[in-house]
Amino acid sequence: MRKHTPNDDPRWEDLLTGGTLRRVTRWGEPVLHARTAPITQFDDDLHTLIRDMFATMDAADGVGLAATQVGESLALFVYICPDDDNVVHHGAICNPVVTLPEGRDRHLVAHDEGCLSWPGGFQQLARPDLATCEGQDPWGNAVTVTGTGFFARCLQHETDHCNGIVFGDRLSKRSRRKLDEQHAELDHLYPADWPVHPKG
Repeated sequence: MRKHTPNDDPRWEDLLTGGTLRRVTRWGEPVLHARTAPITQFDDDLHTLIRDMFATMDAADGVGLAATQVGESLALFVYICPDDDNVVHHGAICNPVVTLPEGRDRHLVAHDEGCLSWPGGFQQLARPDLATCEGQDPWGNAVTVTGTGFFARCLQHETDHCNGIVFGDRLSKRSRRKLDEQHAELDHLYPADWPVHPKG
């Protein structure tokens, strides 16, 4: 896969390495179901959090991770995710706002979706196959990212986290019940502090 860097800022390389693993929160914990606070300070504390999030996402084999998923009620997510052209995008977006196509430009695609905060469960969810996310980068600069396919789904999923929405909230009752059953069958494989301690 080809890799796309959001910009040429050499500081990105520093944020992608050196983080500390954090526990991934689970659905039902209040932090995952409440709207997050906006980020106003683009400082070393934020950059440390971003490093930790990249490290945690990598250890959990994820493509996106929101701050709420490491217990921080902040409007932030990180991603390393491929699009429809097999280009791998990576970045971090603070205070994300997603815009989706409307009318004839809106094409829904149903695809299996999962969440690191509800490990083991996957269900089909229809989402638009194109999404544009606006916000700020880790240094406070305005950033706009447009994604297709799987990357579009990632942008929507992670922005939902920043708004206190988990993807199970968007499922039918039947699909949500199946998702919960899948999670319950496999939950014993994931330690309470996963991925600090690896999957069993």
